[in-house]
Amino acid sequence: MYTSSERLILFDADGTTVDAFSAIDTTFARHGMEIGDLERFQKRRKLFKYLGGIREFPGNLKKQFGKQSRRELLATLTEVYREEASLYPGMASLLRTLIATPGVRVGLVTRNVTLEPALTLRHLFARHDVDITALDFVAYLNLSDEKKHAFKMARERFAINPARSHACGDEFGDFSAAIASGMHPFIVSYGFEDYKRLTRKFEVPDEVISRAPDELCVRIRNALDIDD
Repeated sequence: MYTSSERLILFDADGTTVDAFSAIDTTFARHGMEIGDLERFQKRRKLFKYLGGIREFPGNLKKQFGKQSRRELLATLTEVYREEASLYPGMASLLRTLIATPGVRVGLVTRNVTLEPALTLRHLFARHDVDITALDFVAYLNLSDEKKHAFKMARERFAINPARSHACGDEFGDFSAAIASGMHPFIVSYGFEDYKRLTRKFEVPDEVISRAPDELCVRIRNALDIDD
């Protein structure tokens, strides 16, 4: 059925590969707002993640009520991503290694909300010596788009066996998208959803969750038989 022996791995950007929390925190601070700490940030619904939590929300809402203010916030977020935001420790090295490894297809599937996300992430990754144009597959999705369709598209484009395909993400939606497209999930709990929420609310298996970036890197290298 499958003639290719290649393997596929797809990465999420915000919260998995990119330290999105720090970028959002910096952006909010420059507009006189507070996002709160990471622990509370991870427990909020998606709306609160970008406008601040219960404690911060009323003040933030007043500042961001108008469309102009929201545009200014988005412009600042874009600038922070392009000029200051960081990849998590170990990610740049891992990506460079994967890109250079024969028989491994590497992709990025993201709902990044900055202005012109393709340009934004190209700048960000380039500052870490990662050429995003060297990836085999890149998909920039709208917030309403389902990742499972992009995952399946990538896998089918290269005719890769689902059993040799992997997807990395930081939310339950990433886990369910991977399962729905027949891929093995690598889920992290240092991004937008914490370990307790992933395991207790959504029953994501502990065995597929990495609690720190270095743990994710070790898991991926082991799964793909890549030496350190």
